[in-house]
Amino acid sequence: MVEERITDGRRIAELLASELEGREDDELASIAVANADRDVEPTTDGARAYDVARASPRSADDERIARVFVHEDRARLEFETGQDVAAEAAEDLELRVRPKATQPPRTLVFVESGAAVKRATNVVKAVVRSEKTE
Repeated sequence: MVEERITDGRRIAELLASELEGREDDELASIAVANADRDVEPTTDGARAYDVARASPRSADDERIARVFVHEDRARLEFETGQDVAAEAAEDLELRVRPKATQPPRTLVFVESGAAVKRATNVVKAVVRSEKTE
């Protein structure tokens, strides 16, 4: 069994993008990776790698729900919508989470290994599910 743990931020973000775009059988059918920076390099503060967008039923434009940033040792999802749902889901899934005091506020969810990608995907699903019921 392989004991190697993926902790490269860029690789974690790539795995997350694959997971988000590769699953069309559930809540993620409306989710797309958008505005990807294929040459992004990890930074200490995090460099924007791509947006997580949802097809909007009310317009032709996709609605950004989160942005993904890469650090040297992790990726970070920055939720713009469904912040409370994202925070609760991330805590329940044992992902590190914190609010970002900006205007408008954001919720940061840290994906610190390749193994955490599926849990981060479940956070995105929770946000999408909650917005369908609004």
